[in-house]
Amino acid sequence: MDAPVAGPAQLEGGGRPTARLPLAQLLQVSVYWFGINAVWGGWSIVSQERIPELVPHDQYPLWIAVIAVLGMMVPLLLQPTIGSISDYTMSRWGRRKPYIAIGATLDVVFLVGIATSQTYLTLLVFFVLLQFSSNFAQGPFQGYVPDLVPEEQVGLASGLMGMMSMLGLIGGTVVLSVGYATRDFTMPIVAVGVMELATALGTVLWVREGRAAKPRGGRSWRSIALETWGTDILQNRSYVWLLVSRFFLLAAPGTFQAFYVRYLTDSLGMSDADKAVWVPVIAGLLVVAMAIGAILSASLSDRLGRKRLIYFGAACGAAGLAIVAIAPAIQLATVGGVLIGFGGGNFLAVDWALMTDIIPAASAGRYMGMSNVATATNGPAATVLAAVVISLVGLAAGFGLGVRAAFLVAVGLYGIGALCLRPVVEPRRTPTGLAKAAVPAGS
Repeated sequence: MDAPVAGPAQLEGGGRPTARLPLAQLLQVSVYWFGINAVWGGWSIVSQERIPELVPHDQYPLWIAVIAVLGMMVPLLLQPTIGSISDYTMSRWGRRKPYIAIGATLDVVFLVGIATSQTYLTLLVFFVLLQFSSNFAQGPFQGYVPDLVPEEQVGLASGLMGMMSMLGLIGGTVVLSVGYATRDFTMPIVAVGVMELATALGTVLWVREGRAAKPRGGRSWRSIALETWGTDILQNRSYVWLLVSRFFLLAAPGTFQAFYVRYLTDSLGMSDADKAVWVPVIAGLLVVAMAIGAILSASLSDRLGRKRLIYFGAACGAAGLAIVAIAPAIQLATVGGVLIGFGGGNFLAVDWALMTDIIPAASAGRYMGMSNVATATNGPAATVLAAVVISLVGLAAGFGLGVRAAFLVAVGLYGIGALCLRPVVEPRRTPTGLAKAAVPAGS
C-alpha cells in the first residue's frame, strides 16, 4: 500500500493547515455529519415507538434505558481507538477514508436488521452492531477538520458541521415519520441508511487528504491502539474539562430527544394521526432554529469568544426545555422546542470549534475520538436518569407527568455543564479572530 500524499493544505510548523479551503470543500467535509445523524434521528423514533410494543408498556422507560446503556459501550471504546489508529494509517485512500467506507456500508446492513426485527432481543443485537459500524467510520472522520481546515476557517467549518448534524437529525426524524401513516417503519429505516451511505460515498470521493500519516516507529497496531488510552491526555486540563462540560450540555437535550415522542403521546395525548402531522412540523421549525443557531454562533464566536457563545446556547436550551416541560398544549411546546434547537445548533458548532482550538493537530483522530467518551455516555446516562424519573412519577401519577418531570430535572444539567466549562482556558484571539495561544503539545 502506498502512503497518502499530503493534500493541498499547507502545514505550519505546529501542524495546522494554512491554505484556505473553498466553500464547496468545507461543505463536503461536513456533509457526512448529515448522514450519521440521520441514522440516529431515525433511531430516536424507532426506539420510542417499537420498544413499547415489544415489552410490557408500564416498563418501557426502563427497557429504553437498557438498550441505550448496552449500546453505549461500543462507541465508548471503539471510536477513540479507531480514531487513533487512523492517525497512523497509510493507504491509497488516505488515512481516514478506508474506515469511513467500511463502516458506512455495514451501517446499511445493520439498519435492515433493525427494520425487520420483531423482538426486543434482535432489536438490541442489531442496535449494538450499528453502533460498531457507525463509530468505526465516525472516529476517523472526526479528524478531517483539524487535518484540513486552517485556523481562520475553523469557526465556519464548525458551524457547517453543527448545521449538518442538526439537519441530519431532523432529516432522519422526518423520513421515519412517514411510518406513522402505515405503522410500518421498515422502508423509512432503510431509506436513512441509504442517505448515510450516499454522504459517506461523497466524502470518500471528493474530500481531499490532508497531512500524511504519523510514523509508527516500528510499533505494533496493538501498542498504537493502547496509546489511545494513555494518561498523558489528562495533562491537557482544558480538554478534560471541555469533555466534562460537553457531557452535561449534550445530556440535557439528549433527555428531550430520548423521550419527546413519548411526550407527544403520553403528556399531550396525541394519536398516530396527530404525530404524523406534528412531528414533521416540529422538525421543520427545529431545523431552521438549529441552522440559524449554528451559523450565527460559529461566526460570532470567532470575534466574541467560544465560551461566551456556549453559555448563551446553554441558557437558550434550558429555557426551552423548561417551557416544554410545563406547556399545556403543542403550540407552546413548539416554542420551547425551537429554543432547544437554537441552543443545540449553537453548542454543536461552537463546542467543536473550541475543541479544535485546544487539541494537538497531529493527533486529531485520537483527541476527537476520545471526545466520544462524553458523546457516547451522555445519551445513555440521560436516558437512564429520565427513565427512573418517568417510572417513579409515572407509576404514581401517570406517565404523562413522568415525562414532564424528567424534562424539568434535565434543565439542571445545562447549569452543571456551564459550570464545568469555566476551567477551560480558551486561547486568546487576535483582532482578526485567530487563536493566539499555542495549542498544548501532545502525542
